[in-house]
Amino acid sequence: MKNTTTNVSLNMRVKILGIMFWLTLIVPLINYIFVFQKFPDLDNPIETANNILDNEFLFRINIINGIITALIVLGLALALFSLLKPINKNLARFALFLKLTEASLWVVIALGHFASLLILKDNSLLDRFEPGQLQSLIGLFVNEHLLITAFPGVLHGLGLTIFMYLLLKSKLISNKLALFGFISFALVFVYDALFILSPYTAEVTVVQLIGWVPSKLLEIVFGGWLLTQGINVNINDGPELVCIVLSSRNER
Repeated sequence: MKNTTTNVSLNMRVKILGIMFWLTLIVPLINYIFVFQKFPDLDNPIETANNILDNEFLFRINIINGIITALIVLGLALALFSLLKPINKNLARFALFLKLTEASLWVVIALGHFASLLILKDNSLLDRFEPGQLQSLIGLFVNEHLLITAFPGVLHGLGLTIFMYLLLKSKLISNKLALFGFISFALVFVYDALFILSPYTAEVTVVQLIGWVPSKLLEIVFGGWLLTQGINVNINDGPELVCIVLSSRNER
């Protein structure tokens, strides 16, 4: 009875982890394509500010999406830490710390967007500055969104690279899949670091494809793997990882 309860509990944890990997891809991507893209005018920061005011409700949705992204990052980190801490507690804690810091930065960015909206709507505050001065600053802040998100991106890449190393070491999933994950998120780390160090190089299309496409493909495949195939565990792995076989075939 105890083993059955443990099995069901860990089954649920791994399925949640799979869903979190999918959400990590889906939520930010939908927000960027269908919401955020309506605001930036890279040639005219003031027009960016005007776009924010003209699409205020969408901009508020963008802010909420930033908070949701932070919660997804937090959920993914806790799920990975819960699963992998028996493998190497210190490394798992470090990766968790990186992901928690990443989540905090997403909240800070959302707060920056919210503060920007409040400033744009405060006419008395705008009147204290030269016409268009604050609008230009806020427009520039929004226009440089990709560069700003490189900071949480570095933590995202490094944190998940460590978690993937622990997965590779644990043998809980296919070695090839874990290795692909390790390489994919290492590329994310390098790409976002490059975006900070040399933005023009990072904006080259080939560099962008190498930096991000593998990790996005990994998130799709890895999430599906966890939901359908689960993880491999044997009795010698310890009490935290005992009797887990999460396969849709075994659950029938």
